[in-house]
Amino acid sequence: MFTVANIITGFNLMFGVSSIILTFSGRLEWAVLAIIAGAICDFLDGFVARLMKQPSELGKQLDSLADLVTFGVAPGLIVFVLLILSGAWDIILLNGGELNELWLDGTMGFSVQLWISVFMNDLVGNNSPFLPTHFYDWYKVMPFFALLIPFMSMFRLAKFNLDERQATGFIGLPTPANSLFFAAFALMLWDGFGQDNWKTVLSMTLIKDQLLLSLVVLFSILLVAEIPLFALKFTTFKWKGNEIRYSFLISSSIIILLLWAWAIPIIVILYILLSLVNNKVGRITS
Repeated sequence: MFTVANIITGFNLMFGVSSIILTFSGRLEWAVLAIIAGAICDFLDGFVARLMKQPSELGKQLDSLADLVTFGVAPGLIVFVLLILSGAWDIILLNGGELNELWLDGTMGFSVQLWISVFMNDLVGNNSPFLPTHFYDWYKVMPFFALLIPFMSMFRLAKFNLDERQATGFIGLPTPANSLFFAAFALMLWDGFGQDNWKTVLSMTLIKDQLLLSLVVLFSILLVAEIPLFALKFTTFKWKGNEIRYSFLISSSIIILLLWAWAIPIIVILYILLSLVNNKVGRITS
């Protein structure tokens, strides 16, 4: 039971839980780093299991349970908080306010935690004398649409365990890719905090409810869509037969060097597009 691979899977779970705690503490950037650490563990547990010849049905089930937390619940709650911020900003603009009313004095984490507290107070009607009333009607409901991410991730992971077609590739978007795509929005928001340039404008645009909710629905559908996507599994390291994998890795490395955190959603979209191209080319040549 307590094999090296399964222990690494346990660390994946703990990083996911840590991400949730950090999210509701307002430290979204640390929450994203915890998900990235979980993704590294998710890669290592399978690698170690194969290296030490310890693959097991128990390990497979533990992996899915950990993945549901780290790549389903954790990113869903990050988006939940991003939608709270989006709603707060919308209401500020409707009342003729400006962006600096969203970001209060202090760190970004302080502002995020405060808005979470205001939202929760308005949601359950605590009427705290220490928190101003701010959210109403649609803005109380909107953040809950983020829970579509863990909901669809649950079905994606269960399907993966049962679908024998996914031994060498994926059918539907893998949960780690979906998780990193949405988690990156929080990282970009942190990177643009306190600046007055394109990073600020773009990061605030990306969390606007109309765009973010549309992406949540689209990517949730992609999780369970019958679309083949390639996996980064090498049987040999030759160029022939691995063209799509090497092309993706080289392109991703260049994008990361140029854009750093801003590269993550671009890389996920590139992964989807290259998979679609690979599917079409494969059908043409076969």
